[in-house]
Formats: sequence, C-alpha cells, structure tokens
Amino acid sequence: MTSDLIAVDSLEPRDFGELLERRGMTPLSRRATTTLQINVGWRCDLACAHCHVEAGPKRSEAMDRKTADRILTLLRGSPSVASVDLTGGAPELNPQFRHLVAGARALGLQVIDRCNLTILLEPGQEDTADFLAEHRVRVVASLPCYGAEAVDAQRGRGVFERSIEALRALGRLGYGKPGSPLTLDLVYNPPGASLPPPQAELEASYRRQLRERFGIEFHRLLAIANMPIRRFARQLEREGNAEAYSALLIGHFNPETVGELMCRSLVSVGYDGRLHDCDFNQMLDLPLGGKARTIWDVADLGELEGDPIATAGHCFGCTAGAGSSCGGSLR
Repeated sequence: MTSDLIAVDSLEPRDFGELLERRGMTPLSRRATTTLQINVGWRCDLACAHCHVEAGPKRSEAMDRKTADRILTLLRGSPSVASVDLTGGAPELNPQFRHLVAGARALGLQVIDRCNLTILLEPGQEDTADFLAEHRVRVVASLPCYGAEAVDAQRGRGVFERSIEALRALGRLGYGKPGSPLTLDLVYNPPGASLPPPQAELEASYRRQLRERFGIEFHRLLAIANMPIRRFARQLEREGNAEAYSALLIGHFNPETVGELMCRSLVSVGYDGRLHDCDFNQMLDLPLGGKARTIWDVADLGELEGDPIATAGHCFGCTAGAGSSCGGSLR
C-alpha cells in the first residue's frame, strides 16, 4: 500500500455536498463559461492504468459531423467562451478533430489538444504535428514521469521512448521553446494511490531532466490527481486501496481550492452531445447540474450561469492538497 494513504476513519463527511455545508460553504454553482471541453470519443492507441475514461484501441464511441457542427454553432453563439479543450481517448483519432480545431480557430478561440504523444507516431497521423503547429494549437501532453520505467509501468511498454520521440518532433516545429507561440505543457499523474507532489518543485525537476537528457523544452508542468473512476477505480479495488484512497482525498480536503474549481467555468460535452459539469462527471453519467441537457437544448452557454453543479465523492480529488484541475494544481 502506498505510504501516502491514510486510515479510512476520516473525521470529515464522505459526501462532498455535506462537507461543504458543514464548513459553511455554499453549494457549487456556475460562473460564466469560459472553456468548452469536448470529449470527441473514447478510442485511443493506449490503455493507461490511470485512465478515468477507460479509453483504448477497441473503443468505438465517437463524435459524428452533425454533433461537431452543432458545437461550432453553439460556440458562435456563446461569447463568454475563450477556449476549446479537445480530449478523448486520443482526440486526434476522431474524424471530427481537425474540423473542430479549424472551426474553433476561425472563431478566434484558443484550442487545446490533450495529446498522449504516442498518437503522433501512429500510421495516418504523420502530418498531425504540422497541423497542430499550423493552427497554433496548445498541446497539453501526457508524460507522467521523466523516467522510462515509471511511464511504461503506467502506460505500456515502450511508451516512454515513443513519447520522447514525439516531443522532439514537436520541438523541431517550435513547440515548447522559450518565447514560442506554440505552447507545450506536460501533464504529471501520480503512479498510483497518492497525491501529486508540489507542482513547482516537480516542474523544476522535469525541466532539468528533460533538458539535460533529451534536449526537450516545455512551458509548464500540470500536476493532476488521479480520479477514482472507471479503470483507475478498478485498479484501486484490485490493490485493496479503494477505501484508503478515498480517505486520503477526504482527509486532505483544502477549502481554499473550492473557489478555483474548473467546473465553475467549464462545460464538458460528450461525443453524443450531452452536457456535463466536467469530464469526470461525464464518465459517471452525471448530467449538467443534475438536469439532463444536450447541445441542442441551449443556444448560448451563458444560459447556464448560476446553475448548480452536480457533485459526488470524486470531487474530493479536485479539492485535496493543492487541488487539481485540467490546468494543474489550484493553489
């Protein structure tokens, strides 16, 4: 069992809403939506141990053109949105990926590609890195460690070597270079049932190791906690760590993170057009604010401002320690 785990008998309530109430904090509600996160499908060339989507090569869930076009229409009518965050699976595998990138960029929006790196080396993806650079897409790339053994244990044999090859290819295009408009951020996930270490210290280690060993530069490191959902939840169960990991998250609840939670300003849309408060809620089939809605039910994401946010036990993962979001630590 990981040394970071704590005893199960935490004194805090195990219901997130109840804990907020006990702390005298108001229930979570939405602010203006500034980010639309789009999960275009669950197919991926990898099957990572920590994946909350349970993505993999055999998944067939995928967004169609009708849904992608409706999302672009919705974006045109939602002036508060500044950023489009594309995720999956490996989003690049979806036929609508480039359509969404080009359409969102034409609207003047920032576009983020949640890239697993190895996808850039797959057959049929030979020009993907060039496409990303052409459209100045911000690449947020998974690299859970700067050592081969840890990465391969979490993501599969040979993944670290291929990830380094992909990072070098992105670097040749200008990604990650100081002053470059081609932003390259890396993502760290803990190897198991533990919280991420301090993000700034970890970033310094990553920067030193990747620069000295591989000549790789990047802009920021984002430290993200593993969510006890789907594949990672089952791993915790197999290891006998599920209850202790839950207690770890609850026991490290940090009230200072609540005001910065990504669900306050982000809306998640699934490959089928259904709306959710975040990608984690999407995987648990929790509808937006507890009320089932789709992209065809709203004309402007501004309509959602002030609505309640659906919460559950996994929300402790975003509020433990320094906090966690798709943008890294919150504090």
